[in-house]
Order: sequence, then C-alpha cells, then structure tokens
Amino acid sequence: MNLSQVAAAFRPFDTLAAQLLPQVEDDAGDGSHDLSHLLRVWNNARRLQAEEGGDLRILLAAVILHDCVRVEKNSPLRSQASTLSAQRAQEILLSRGWTQEDAQRVAHAVQAHSYSAQVTPLTLEAKIVQDADRLDAIGAIGVARCFYVAGRMGSSLYEALDPQAQQRPLQDTRYALDHFPAKLFRLQDGFQTAAGAAMAQARQERMRGFVEQFLDEL
Repeated sequence: MNLSQVAAAFRPFDTLAAQLLPQVEDDAGDGSHDLSHLLRVWNNARRLQAEEGGDLRILLAAVILHDCVRVEKNSPLRSQASTLSAQRAQEILLSRGWTQEDAQRVAHAVQAHSYSAQVTPLTLEAKIVQDADRLDAIGAIGVARCFYVAGRMGSSLYEALDPQAQQRPLQDTRYALDHFPAKLFRLQDGFQTAAGAAMAQARQERMRGFVEQFLDEL
C-alpha cells in the first residue's frame, strides 16, 4: 500500500488523511500498529459514529494520530505513550492551522484511547476512539494481534505446566495465553458507547471460543 491509496480509504476525509498519514508512516516494524490497524480503527469509528454521532473530522484526526509516538509494549514508557502522542498530535494540527479548541479535542481523544494510561474520555469523540481502538484488540483480530505481539516480544505461547495460571500469578509479558485473562477479557466491561458495547460482546464471544478451543487441544 502506498500513502495515496491508504488516504483514499479515509474518504470523505482523504485530503486530510493524506496530510496526516506521513506523520505516522514509520511504524517501527510493528505489524499490530501499522496502516492496516489505522484503517480498521477508522472503520470501527465510522460504524460507531453512525449510531452515536460525533464530529467525523475530529475522529479522523484522532484515529490517524492516536499512535503517532511509537513506544514498544515492553518499554517502561508504555503508560506514557498516549500522552506523548497527544502532545505530538496537538503540535501537528496547530502547525496546520487547526484551532486550539479542535486540536485539544483531538489530543484528548488520543490521550484517552489507551488502556494503560487510565484517562477517562470526556467527549463523545474520545469515547468513540477509545471504543474503536479496543474493538481492534479483541475478537479474531485481537487473537491474531496478541500472538503477533507475543512473538515480536519473544514470549512463549503458554506456561507448559499451568497454562491457565491456576497456581501461579498471570505473566502476560512471558506467556501469550496469559494476556487474555490479564487484559483482553477485561476490555468488554469498559466500553463507553452502547454501539461499542454491542460490537464488543460479539467479538468477546469469538475470542473466548478461541481460548476454549486452544485449551481443549492442550
């Protein structure tokens, strides 16, 4: 994919997308936070916006810029990633003539999207971006991303003698399977919009079904 082709997928905001995408073109080789991820989150956001409302221009900018500062999952700075991205997003938009108010709306949505940052989304757009990003972390895509990241970080699939962590603490930085109860199964309870919660329920069922099948094969 080249950037012009990707920008076209963000219609009717393809011109704005073409301006912002070069700011996030370098994904540091992270296939779980690449251009495909941005497109999936945008598609989620549009589906949510169609039911919940919200400013699509703000949503588009927040979606494209929500990971504009790259911080690896195993970095001690991981909890600050969304704050760093929010600061950078605001700088980018102000340099392109956005008003302070609109740039701040985007920045808030960027900062609040992160699970680890624990920032409460206060605007509808921030709630939609958080839900749209979390939808991409669960379901079939979520399963794929979980094992992709585990491989990238050098983690094992599961702990051989106690895969369900019945007699040990969860260690999702060491075992991919631990990441499901440690985080992914918990995401469904935190959705901000009714439309997002409904989509999350379906994806949660797919993800739980996968884990049940995985354990059955063990």
